[in-house]
Amino acid sequence: MTELLQQLINGLSLGAIYALIALGYTMVYGVLRFINFAHSDVFMIGSYVGFYLAPKLGAGSVLGGLAVLFSAMAACALLGVIIEKLAYKPLRNRSTLTVLITAIGVSLLLQNGGQKLFGPNPRAFPKLFPETQLHFGELTVSSNQLIVLAVSIFLLVMLWWIVHRTRIGTAMRALSFNATAASLVGINNDAVISFTFALGSALAGAGGILYAMNYPSIDPLMGTLPGLKAFVAAVLGGIGNLPGAALGGLLIGLVETFISGTRASTFRDAIAFAILILILLFRPAGLLGKMRVEKV
Repeated sequence: MTELLQQLINGLSLGAIYALIALGYTMVYGVLRFINFAHSDVFMIGSYVGFYLAPKLGAGSVLGGLAVLFSAMAACALLGVIIEKLAYKPLRNRSTLTVLITAIGVSLLLQNGGQKLFGPNPRAFPKLFPETQLHFGELTVSSNQLIVLAVSIFLLVMLWWIVHRTRIGTAMRALSFNATAASLVGINNDAVISFTFALGSALAGAGGILYAMNYPSIDPLMGTLPGLKAFVAAVLGGIGNLPGAALGGLLIGLVETFISGTRASTFRDAIAFAILILILLFRPAGLLGKMRVEKV
């Protein structure tokens, strides 16, 4: 029983990180109908921002750790807006395939630029918060895991509030439903799209910090595998569906963690992509998504 609870906590903390990344994918898809494959590398940039800012902002204390976290989110939000303005906005009226190829190109640019700027070797991520081991009988929980869960829940609640209780959130939902109609009623589509990229990239930056806290080794290619698994999570939950992305992230994290405790642990990465294939075959809309008829 104790081992089961331990795996459950590990899976939830990992799944919460996947959920934060998956929300970025699903928000951009909901507004623009394309997958921003550079999103996983924004996640990597967030980790490096935290790495360089930690000594300057007093990492090791609660306030210092929070300062690093929100600074990384702000930096990634700015990076997301720059990527949208320079790479995607000029292609707004081009084919989806053109934009998809561009997204892959931006991803490779960030990866290779990161290797040039930060160096190719892995680096040890500093401790952002005071770390302790909490014991509940035979169950041992790291304070970092609780921080990951608390921060993730807070960010998910804030995202729900922005999307459903603010004017910019209403504009995002209107643009997602019908871009032409949104512009006709006075919504500035360019501003809403930029905000969507900023918000999704900020969540990726938070995911990068939280991931580096629990797996404290960072490198310029670190975003590739978590990014792909988060994409699987977005598809699993229903691409374009925010609660679905969060649910998909948690499920992928739980499955991966429970698989790690079995003889099939060497296939833990393959399991995620097997889930993707099964979802595409039997429920393409995802667990919470709805089938849409596309007019051509």
